Amino acid sequence: MIVREAKLLNGTNEQYQSLDEAIRTAQFIRNKAVRHWMDNQGVGKADLYVLCKELAKEFPFAKKLNSAARQASAERAWASISNFYSRCRKEEKKKGYPQFKKHCRSVEYKVSGWKLSDDCMKIVFTDGFNAGSLQRYTFLDISLCSLLRNKIPLLQPF
Repeated sequence: MIVREAKLLNGTNEQYQSLDEAIRTAQFIRNKAVRHWMDNQGVGKADLYVLCKELAKEFPFAKKLNSAARQASAERAWASISNFYSRCRKEEKKKGYPQFKKHCRSVEYKVSGWKLSDDCMKIVFTDGFNAGSLQRYTFLDISLCSLLRNKIPLLQPF
């Protein structure tokens, strides 16, 4: 799978605010997943996916985020949890207990929630935050456009 990161250009303040809201929502879901693991014994990766579904029902702003992006946030939480478990098994001195994230700077849209234009220079976000179409700035060769359609993480605009 090819992963490409791009900066977003020429957006309005409303578009950037909706992207920031999507990033904060992904951070909220990740932190809720870590808290769920701390409070309940025997929580696995599948339980975190179920938690994402429950959070979408409970919080309207979480429902606006694409389901694949919610699950990607839960996967990031599970990655920190599983790394902690593997360090414990190896009996390392610093185990790296999973922490809550304060300054999250990205949300990850995998296969849905976005579309690329035909020339691969604009991305349209189709989730509930209505960010719309933004121009991308990347060091990507246009001939790789068909390969790019697999996975795009969204970085916080500068």
